Amino acid sequence: MAVSTSSSHHSLSKLIVSPLSLSYRNPRFLNNPKPCPNSVTTRFRRFSCASAASTPTAPLEEKDSSSLGDAIRPDFPILHQVINGKKLVYLDNAATSQKPKAVLKVLNEYYESYNSNVHRGIHFLSAKATDEYEQARRKVASFLNVLEPREIVFTRNATEAINLVAYSWGLSNLKPGDEVLLTIAEHHSAIVPWQLVAQRTGASLKYIGLTKEQVPDVDQLKKLLSKKTKIVVTHHVSNTLASVLPIDQIVLWSHDVGAKVLVDACQSVPHMPVDVQKLNVDFLVASSHKMCGPTGVGFLYGKSDLLSAMPPFLGGGEMIADVFEDYSTYAEPPSRFEAGTPAIGEVIGLGAAIDYLSRIGMQKIHKYELELANYMYDSLLTIPDIHVYGPSPSETTQRAALCSFNVGKCHATDIATILDEMHGVAIRSGHHCAQPLHRFLGVNSSARASLHFYNSKNDVDFFIEALKDTINFLT
Repeated sequence: MAVSTSSSHHSLSKLIVSPLSLSYRNPRFLNNPKPCPNSVTTRFRRFSCASAASTPTAPLEEKDSSSLGDAIRPDFPILHQVINGKKLVYLDNAATSQKPKAVLKVLNEYYESYNSNVHRGIHFLSAKATDEYEQARRKVASFLNVLEPREIVFTRNATEAINLVAYSWGLSNLKPGDEVLLTIAEHHSAIVPWQLVAQRTGASLKYIGLTKEQVPDVDQLKKLLSKKTKIVVTHHVSNTLASVLPIDQIVLWSHDVGAKVLVDACQSVPHMPVDVQKLNVDFLVASSHKMCGPTGVGFLYGKSDLLSAMPPFLGGGEMIADVFEDYSTYAEPPSRFEAGTPAIGEVIGLGAAIDYLSRIGMQKIHKYELELANYMYDSLLTIPDIHVYGPSPSETTQRAALCSFNVGKCHATDIATILDEMHGVAIRSGHHCAQPLHRFLGVNSSARASLHFYNSKNDVDFFIEALKDTINFLT
């Protein structure tokens, strides 16, 4: 946790919700012919007219051209546009990543050249689509060092992948008295499915809290593990705290008591090398759209013996062996868990995204993003009355390339709105699908800036100056 030394932080739970966050986009508010002279809308309009002199200069793409971010930026067409009169500075990568030309090209080629259903057709188009689809599965497996491609199941997203494990493995293995162990910092998609399954099985959920450094308390996790613990559900990298958990240790401790481990790797797989053999996890999920691939596709890694013992999650075509009038038999994994026509083009696009990331090198991406992460963290701490959540970076503590923060009495949504409208800077505001964590922190929401390898220090510099300008306006 970090707080600038200029003044104390005021919890948003004690603040009145800002008029801007509630009313700025309300047509009735905007169309009021006689707005109050002191209203946020009036101030916002004056700011819009007078901001040119105080608005920081947009980052120059040629500056610091030796950085990875500037070198590969031309690959991402969406980044080369003007938003509200300013060059786009995209810092919402924890929500979704942008797509390089290589991915867009492959996606377009599929729909233009060999769009067809997979697995069941014998004609040329279907055979080619099937080959490319299954090649993408092999690419995912290789990317994560998975032993067998059949241990990769394609889903709509990571949320569906977690639900698959919860309903297929969870309903079959949990009973009254059993415990599911989670951290308070989990994404809602890693909490809600287990709540639903616990209600049906009689199992209970237990949560570990945070240390004083605002990192999930792995020592508490170790103490809570017992023979009652049947599965540990944890993130690898927090989408709010930027903390990185020692998954290999958590797996070792969990396996010692016979518990399985499911890892939400949505914020790690796109940013660092992830090796499921070294981690020895039982299940791992991630999303294509956060790793420069298309939306609509996620994947589950599951150990072969576990997947083979799990019943189907959804019923339909593709997941069957034989269908009779009164019963059916089921295919082996992964087909057992891929009912119906999948997102074929999007899966192939994910394969192209993995090719793209692999050409750059995940270790190179990770090293570059660590430098960017520390640079943004240190830059934010120069702002008076700012509170950045999560651990301070050090030689022994790494932060992911994101910062969630609040500034004094400024509402997070007001900050995000003005950064977008006045500066073309895209960040996130809200609870980031982590309401239990925000309650634990004593706040209702936070602003979040998150980086990817196509960002640069120029982006961070522009964001910091724009943030200072925004705070001056709001205060």
